[in-house]
Parts: sequence; C-alpha cells; structure tokens
Amino acid sequence: MNKNESKYANTAIRMNKAMLTLLENKDFAYITVSEICKAAGVNRSTFYLHYQNTSELLSETVRYILNKHLSYYDTNTASISLRLSNCSNRELMFITAEYLSPYLTFVKDNQRIFKTSVKQFDAMGFDETYEKMFRHIFSPILTRFRIPEKQHAYIMKFYLSGIFAVVMEWLSNDCRDSTDDITKIIIDCILGDRSTVNN
Repeated sequence: MNKNESKYANTAIRMNKAMLTLLENKDFAYITVSEICKAAGVNRSTFYLHYQNTSELLSETVRYILNKHLSYYDTNTASISLRLSNCSNRELMFITAEYLSPYLTFVKDNQRIFKTSVKQFDAMGFDETYEKMFRHIFSPILTRFRIPEKQHAYIMKFYLSGIFAVVMEWLSNDCRDSTDDITKIIIDCILGDRSTVNN
C-alpha cells in the first residue's frame, strides 16, 4: 500500500468510526453528512471524494464491521474451512455453542449497526458474506454428507433464514436475552432435541 492508498484507507476508517459513533445516539435517517464530517475530522469535499451519500458510507461501515467478525473466533475456529476435508463428520456440526456464541456476541456488540442495516437491508452485504460462507464452508459440508449439489442452495437458505429470523427478533428486543439463551433457542429449533442443548 502506497502513501496515498494508506491515507485514503485511514480516512475511510475514520468515517466508518464516525458513522458507528453517531449511530449510538440517533437513527441513521437523521444522520447528516455535516455530522459525519465533524465527527471524522474531514471536510465535505473529502466525504464526497469517497462516497455519493450516507447510504454508501453505511454500506462500507457494515463491511468494516463484518471484517472484524472472525476476530470473535479462536484461531482453530477461524481456520475451520481448511479442516473440512479431513475432520470427522461429528466436527462438521456448526449448530453448536462453539460457533453460535461468538457470532451472537458479535451481533450483540454491534447491535446498533445491525438494526440499522436491517432497515437498509442491501447495505448489510449479506449476499456477498453468505455466498463466501456457502462456497467455502457450507457446500463442502453438505457434499461430505452426500447431499446432492442441486439441493445445497435450498437447504442453506432454509437454515440461514431461520437463524436470521431468530437474531432479528433478539435485536428487536435490544438483545436483552443472553447469548446462551439465544444459542439454545437456535439449536432447539434446528435439532429439535432439548436433551442435546445443555451438553
């Protein structure tokens, strides 16, 4: 990265952080370019050099937050895609506290941006994020279980839509329930066996 690229990236990060700070106190619809510039310490021309409008900045801010997602997992979990072809079938179960708890903690820690992004759904970048997860993680797992490839997209849409719905309900209640409670709800909904939840 050369000096100009570094300066551009640093300015973008400052504006991402300014957006996150402003979202802590007010709804996205009421955040102005002037407020973002003041919080980031940049002028309006710098803002418009990077973005066309506040929605475009929100989209980038969401990607900035999503890029931090893997830091919520330990090294072994973060590199899980590298182990898929060699691990036992038992290790292919992702509906466990080991994987759900870091994700839910991540959502809770960033609930304001998640709530805002639900209202601005396209900004959330779910298509791009889930496409990568599907290609590198979920599809290989389904292949290991001999699920026909033409069924992969339907099966994953079913699971992801259900988990997303539970998380959205949790967010609508300001994440008042613990991550452990939500983990148990998701596991029970998918596995349908409460006896495995507490193990």
